[in-house]
Amino acid sequence: MNFFQRRKILKKANYLDLTPVRQMEYEKRDDGRVDILMPRFKHPVLKKTLQPRWKQEYIQIHLDELGSAIWLSIDGTLRVGNLCAHLQETRPDKLQPPDETVKRVTEFLSMLYQQRYITFREILPETNR
Repeated sequence: MNFFQRRKILKKANYLDLTPVRQMEYEKRDDGRVDILMPRFKHPVLKKTLQPRWKQEYIQIHLDELGSAIWLSIDGTLRVGNLCAHLQETRPDKLQPPDETVKRVTEFLSMLYQQRYITFREILPETNR
């Protein structure tokens, strides 16, 4: 599905009804925070020729406490609205005032989607759902 088809689907959808799905691997640190692992090279030729020169195969994107909680809550079945309610119950001290929860979570998920760390189940092809 190309960019314009995905954009058309997302424009019509209510953001709270979308289901986020992770696209990247991750590591959980000792302090409970998450590092998203983005492959340094995706093209097989570049991976084969340039990867041995670097020690690490992945670039690590460090998330803060709230971002880590959101990332760990993304399981491919929980909708954004339910995710916000879950975070409000489990971390009320981090999400003050409560009416800002939806705004903060949707902005964070939008950034993750723009960077292609996540996608939404509604725009995946039928075979990958």
